[in-house]
Parts: sequence; C-alpha cells; structure tokens
Amino acid sequence: MWVKFLVGLCLLASVGADKKLSSHATILADNSANLAFDLYHNMAKEKDMENILISPVVVASSLGLVALGGKASTASQVKTVLSGNKVKDENLHSGLAELLSEVSNPKERNVTWKITNRLYGPSSVSFSEDFVKNSKKHYKYEHAKINFRDKKSAVNAINEWASKSTDGKLPEVTKDVEKTDGAMIINAIFYKPHWDEQFHHQMVDNRAFLVHRSYTVSVPMMHRTGIYGFYDDTANSFFVLEMPLAHKKSSVIFIMPYHVESLERLEKMLTRKQLDIWQSKMEQKAVAVSLPKISMEVSHNLQKYLGELGVTEAVDKTKADLSNISGKKDLYLANVFHASAFEWDIAGNPADTSIFGTDKVKNPKLFYVDHPFIFLVKDKSTGSILFIGRLVRPKGEKMRDEL
Repeated sequence: MWVKFLVGLCLLASVGADKKLSSHATILADNSANLAFDLYHNMAKEKDMENILISPVVVASSLGLVALGGKASTASQVKTVLSGNKVKDENLHSGLAELLSEVSNPKERNVTWKITNRLYGPSSVSFSEDFVKNSKKHYKYEHAKINFRDKKSAVNAINEWASKSTDGKLPEVTKDVEKTDGAMIINAIFYKPHWDEQFHHQMVDNRAFLVHRSYTVSVPMMHRTGIYGFYDDTANSFFVLEMPLAHKKSSVIFIMPYHVESLERLEKMLTRKQLDIWQSKMEQKAVAVSLPKISMEVSHNLQKYLGELGVTEAVDKTKADLSNISGKKDLYLANVFHASAFEWDIAGNPADTSIFGTDKVKNPKLFYVDHPFIFLVKDKSTGSILFIGRLVRPKGEKMRDEL
C-alpha cells in the first residue's frame, strides 16, 4: 500500500516538473533567441515602422518549413540561420516541432496562444504528397492554392482565413500583395498573457499615453502593486521590470525609458547578452505597476528581413530551389506575412493580498507605462523568446491639448 502511495506521489511530482528538451531542440531553442534580437534590430531600422510584434519561435518553425521544402544551398542557408548545421537533418524538424509544442502548451503554461499557419501557392502549383504530410506533422501547416490574378479576392480570402483562425482577433493580415508569382507563408497568431497575479478588475481607468511629445491618445490603464524583479539603470535613464505569467514558466520583461523619447537609444543597447546582464541586476521589490489594457494587432512581411539574415536564395526568384514542395523548381518565397494579435488584460491568478498593509509594499517603486516601451516574453525553462516587440502607438482616441 505504501509503495503504491509513494509511486503515486512520484507520478504527481513528475507531472508538475518541467519537461527537459532533447539536445537538438535545446540547440534550436538557444538559437531562436539569437534570431529574436537579429530580426528585431533589422526591423527597428525602418524609420516609418511603429509597433513591432514578432514570435521568434514561430518564425523559426516557418524557416523549418522552408528548409523542408528546399534543396541544396537554398536549404543549407536556412539551416545555417537556424543553427541547423549543428543538428542532423532528421532531427531539425522534430526539434523545432518539440520546441514550439513545449512553449505553447496551454495547460502547462495556462496561456491563451493560438497559432495557425498556411502555405499558399499559385493556382498552377501541385504540392508534393510527402511535403504536405511532413509539413503537417512537424509544423501543423495548412496548404492552399490561390488565384493571384484576382488580387482583391485573394487578399480578402487571406484576411478571412486569418480572422476565422484567430476567432476574429486578427481581422487583417494585409491590404495588398505585391509579389504574386511565388509561395506565400502566413502566420496568424493570437496571444493573451495570464499574469501570475491578476490586476484588480475595478482598478482600470482612462489615462493618457504619450506617443510622442506632441501626440497623446487615451487608453484604459490597469493598476496593481506587487513584488517584482526590478532594475533602475540611473546611468542610462531607463527601467526594466519582469512580471511572471501564470505557472511562472515564462515572464514579460518591460524595458522603458524614464521619459518620452525615441526607442532607438535603448534598441542599440538591446542584445541577448545585455538582457541577461539587466536580469542579473534585478532585485525583488515592491512596484506599483500601471499598464495599458489594450490589444495590439501587428502584421509584418518578413521576406526582406529574412533575406538580410542570410536567407537570400529562397526569396530570390532566379536562385530558389524549393523543389521539395512541388517536385519542380517553380516556386520562391515571395511573401512571409507574420501577423499577431496580442492582448494586454487583467486576467491571471488570484493576487496575494497578505502583503498589503505590510512593510513589503511600503514605498513601492513606480512603473507607469504611459509612453513607448520595448517588451519580451521569455520562457524560463528553454530560454527562448516567445515574443519580442515594442509598443509605440496604442489604439486610442487622440486627446486634445488642454493648454
């Protein structure tokens, strides 16, 4: 009887423990974190780009799909970007699938994260049976043909699919498709973090968010005080705050300058190594947090940025060899639409109220998010970056200048 009881306890303990990734999935997780910063920096150089939102682990799985469909140097370029040259071919796709499955498990992480992917080809293409089977197995990709000659109808079909796939959270991926003679990858993602300690539902009010010094919008702001990892870099005039998500398997890290300014200065400092340094300097402190309660929908065509990272052949019509997709060298990667809806809300686990009225929350630091900031969602067990982005212009009505 006691033996059965002890075995039961061991089983329960093993269920709650973090799964350990295979060695090849660990290598791919590590490099997806490098991919996060490289891709973000390339995108942040665009002067007319405001909000940025990308999921590096989803981008990595899309690159895995390109490697699956590619041959020769077209495939080897993609594998190099993924650090797949450290991983055997037979383990590359299973490793990427393992990583994404682990970090997006809704029960393990108590998170709302819906990921749908589709590969579109022109109406003339014939998808290989092996490619369709393996891309569904490893990357859960759907496949469809689309008639780009009727561009308006094609765009409507793409947007309708994305909206339906995300339960209406992502109504639009694109208004237009410029290149219509190749393959198109679409990622449609909805993510809603659940905090380890929820914000109070009654502590939400409308406040001003300063997009820049001469433009302000009204946003609902949610508030709570708790014990969080906090670092105040007085030399460089910015704050770093880490807020754990439910089950504490991942966290959101906010990087915000003291005052309204272009984020370019902080972005130049932002590297994977520097983020580790900032986290090592954090102290667990009482922090009064005010955060916009909003949703942000952002769509990027990553084709150009992937080319800048080294995926030059797959995106070049004259050089691409994606013949594993159709059995012919008749495709190149014309578009990579990466569209995400991210919802900041009050939802989370019940708050620990025992700390209120004690010295633990006496004289809290203030983290008031009323101007542009950078954020990351970081997974603790794998070290991978689930999301990286910046919020410069939230949705909201322009506020009139009272002066």
